[in-house]
This record gives sequence, structure tokens and C-alpha cells, in this order.
Amino acid sequence: MTELAVRVEGIGKRYELGGPQAGYQTLREKLVEWGRNPFAGMRKGKTTRATFWALRGVSFEVKKGEVIGIIGRNGAGKSTLLKILSRITEPTEGGADIHGRIGSLLEVGTGFHPELTGRENVFLNGAILGMPRQEIIRKFDEIIAFAEIEKFVDTAVKHYSSGMYMRLAFAVAAHLEPEILVVDEVLAVGDAAFQKKCLGKMGEVAQGGRTVLFVSHQMNAVKSLCTKALWLKDGQVVDFADTNQLITRYLSQNGGETEWIASGNSAKLSNPFFDPTRFALVNPDLVPITGPVGAGDRVGVLIEGNAQQEHSALTVGFAVTAATGELMFWSLATDQPQDRWPHYDNGANRLVAWLPTHFLNEGDYVIELIVSLHFIQWMSQPGVNAPQLRLSVRGGLSQSPLWMMARPGLNAPLVEFDKIPLNRFTEREDRNG
Repeated sequence: MTELAVRVEGIGKRYELGGPQAGYQTLREKLVEWGRNPFAGMRKGKTTRATFWALRGVSFEVKKGEVIGIIGRNGAGKSTLLKILSRITEPTEGGADIHGRIGSLLEVGTGFHPELTGRENVFLNGAILGMPRQEIIRKFDEIIAFAEIEKFVDTAVKHYSSGMYMRLAFAVAAHLEPEILVVDEVLAVGDAAFQKKCLGKMGEVAQGGRTVLFVSHQMNAVKSLCTKALWLKDGQVVDFADTNQLITRYLSQNGGETEWIASGNSAKLSNPFFDPTRFALVNPDLVPITGPVGAGDRVGVLIEGNAQQEHSALTVGFAVTAATGELMFWSLATDQPQDRWPHYDNGANRLVAWLPTHFLNEGDYVIELIVSLHFIQWMSQPGVNAPQLRLSVRGGLSQSPLWMMARPGLNAPLVEFDKIPLNRFTEREDRNG
């Protein structure tokens, strides 16, 4: 029998609405509450508060050496689960057995003391993990090189940028060799080169036989790293299965229709720069499409929203993801030359972008809305809180009678071939002598 690294049995976590978000009160919060009402604790009976379950009845097992992806939309309970497994918060019900040292990277700089230097924090984190000092010394240079903070290793980490924090935090978590590595959306911070480096290191960790629990909204990363995936929705387990099968199901069930219209539950997207009101897949007459389209059909992505305040970093666009989890591409209104960027009027605005014809292969796709202040703030982030549309491409890949089905590969571009006379370049070479 393969030895287990993690066994979770019936875990539930309940929070009080309006109460402390972490499920407990600090001394300061206790004193403030007492100052407002010194007799609150002397009342007979209990005050009833509305509650919600961030997790309920979550059970699963992870074998040693497995790499498990944890997926789900915002609010599904992913981060709460990792905090319970990392012993940061206690479950309301149920429990988890952890077999082995656990290293967690849940937030930028988790476990760092801001007044200590990078060097001191490396040794502090190693000590917390129970690592012998000699082992930390042996790994130290490798950690600092990976984090790329050689010049700042003796600077207090409170002076670090968020990128420097993340690089050092990940380097510590991955290099000090915990038997179980817990990582929550590490790819949300850092540039593309660092993200690639993180994925490579997590791959090395997995190949070394250590257990990894990895939360990410990036399905490509989950597919490339994880053998199995756990799908959470509204605090409960939907499924725990093979990664490829699960991601296909997850995307197919989380894709929307061909039109999204803002409603009362869209307040989380509201902002003064571009407050989205409508997101739709349309035909050339700007009428929402219904049913599948052919590869050669003209399909527009319609985006409507209200603007009240200008911002030079405003970015509006969309992401296209295959139902199998591969991110196909992002397209942004600011990809064009700057003199062609849209000017947003005060009030209602409408944009339309036309998908390239004869590009997407036959299959199902999820289209997600992007609204952000570039590298400053997300309002509508793919895989996190973005409205989703469903596009189904069927047929029309070519005009040849020899191939009517889906093509091998991710895309199916229609490429023109010209026949060139064999003597065309020979004659020119002769003339140039």
C-alpha cells in the first residue's frame, strides 16, 4: 500500500458574516469590542449572527510523491483549504492528517519578518521548517541565486518590492526541501521569466518524489505539473480525478452562454474606469450568435461598459481558452498602435473585436472578459472573476474534400500555397552573374 502524505476527512470551515475574517479575534479586536460594549460578554443567551461555510464536507487523500492541482473559481474555498492544511487556521469540523514537513507559500512573503534582512529570513524560515542550520547554509547560495536578490540579501525585506518578496518566498519554500509543498497561486506575481522558473522548480520538486498541492487559475500550469486535480465549488468537492479529464469538465461547465449582461451580482466588477455591462459573441449584424459556428464564419466579441473616469493604463479585451485547458491567446484593445487605442466617452461605450477566421480548430472554447489597469489593478481577470462565454467551432476548416474533420494540433489556420516555377530563381542568379 502506497503511503499517504495527506488525508482530509470531512473538513468544514464556518465563518460569521460581519465577524473577523480569519475566524478568530486578536487581542486588539477583543479590546475594541469590549470598549464599544463592556457588557457584551455578560449577556445571557447568545447573539445569533449570520454564518456561511467556506468549506463543507471536504474529503480526499494524497499519496506521497503526487502533484495535485486544486482548481475552482474565486470563493470556491481553495485558499481556505490550504490554510487549514498549513495549520494557519483551524477547521470548524473534520480534520486532516499531514505526514511530513510542510512548506507553504500562500501569500507574498508568508512567514517573513519585515524588520529582518533577506538572509535572516531565510534562516528563520528554515528553522521554522525544522531544518538543521548546516543544511540551510548548504542551500543558501542556491536560494539567493534563484531569487535574484544578491544585491539586497542584507537589506530588510520591508524595503523589497512585491516581486522581490515573491521570488525570495518561493525560493525558500521550494529549496528548503519540505516533504509537502503547498503553493497558492504563485504565478499571479512576477514576470513571465520568473513564472517559467517557478514551474520548472516545482517540476523538479515533483520529480524528486515530494508531494505538491498547487492552487492556480492557470489551467496550462495545472495540466503541465499535476497528475490529478481537485475541483472545488462553493466550498465542496465536485470531483477529484485525472487532470486532463477534470479540466475539460471544469471548463465546459464553467463556460457561459454566448451573451452576458450585468446584473445585481456583477457589483464586484464595478469600477469608474470601465464598468462592464454587456459581453457577447455576435454575428456581423451584432446579433448574439446561437449554436455552433463554422471556422470561416465571422464572429465578433462585443464589449460594452460605462466609463466615468479616464486612466491611461486602462486595458479592455478578452482571453480565449480551449475546453481542454490550453490558453489560446489574449487580445487587448491596446495591442494596436497607440494612436488607434479606443477613446472612452463619459458614459456608455461599445467595442467589438473580430476573431480571425480559419484560425481556431474544431472544438469548444471559453471566451473571458479582460478589464484592468495594466500592471496596477484587475477588475475582470480570466479564470478568477471574469464573465465567460462559450464558442463552439464545428466544420468549415477547409474547402478540401480530403479533410473534413478537426485538425491535429491546437489551431487550424488556412494557409495559402503558391506554386513557383523551378527556373524562377535560376534565371535571376544568371542575370546577377
